[in-house]
Amino acid sequence: MAADVHEAADPLPFELRASPIQGQGAFATRRIRRGARLIEYTGERISDAEADRRYDDDAVDQPHTFLFTVDADTVIDGAVDGNAARFINHSCAPNCEAVDDDGRIFIEALRAIRPGEELVYDYRLERDGHWRNEFAVRYACRCGAPGCRGVLIIRPKKPRKRKAKT
Repeated sequence: MAADVHEAADPLPFELRASPIQGQGAFATRRIRRGARLIEYTGERISDAEADRRYDDDAVDQPHTFLFTVDADTVIDGAVDGNAARFINHSCAPNCEAVDDDGRIFIEALRAIRPGEELVYDYRLERDGHWRNEFAVRYACRCGAPGCRGVLIIRPKKPRKRKAKT
């Protein structure tokens, strides 16, 4: 494990408890400095096809998994051998970010975080295919942040129309 990631002897700077956003959340137990690497997102590394086989988002009313896409070939399933990182909730106004360090995913502080503040990052979920209005309900965001986009999914941008050349 990298030296800047908390070792077992150095307790994590957060605790898990009920969150007003969703289920369990991670809350700072002490001041966290901007740029601090908090925890690695761990779990079983599987293929995208295996993730689709295990979790069919279209078969449930409220999709909820602990999957983290690393690249086109690799997904981390935090529900299998995962750690506390899987309980860090989404927010449209994050105080943390997920950082890819050579295929390993770490959660780092975007700014100084006060004790008691919930740790959150923008999940920036994506769905294949065209946007469906049902996504707004099925993937509703409950972060409550000013400027909340209302949904966990990043809406695909419509292609820009080009002006005809004259």
